[in-house]
Amino acid sequence: MSEWLSRAAALVGVFGLFAAAAAWRLTRIVRQALAVLLDFLTAAALLRLAGRPSWDSIVLTAAAIALRRVL
Repeated sequence: MSEWLSRAAALVGVFGLFAAAAAWRLTRIVRQALAVLLDFLTAAALLRLAGRPSWDSIVLTAAAIALRRVL
């Protein structure tokens, strides 16, 4: 199950890059594109945290959420 969640997290991260690029291309506002990217990265971090909780994944998830809240 952990391998499946790891691959799903990577896939969500890649989709986030494409979604952020599309958001930037449509709006030309970097802040909104970055917000879209951080939403996807937060989802990927939560998936990774669900698979195999470690201090690295906890810190990564907290950093993604903190950055999203700031922006």
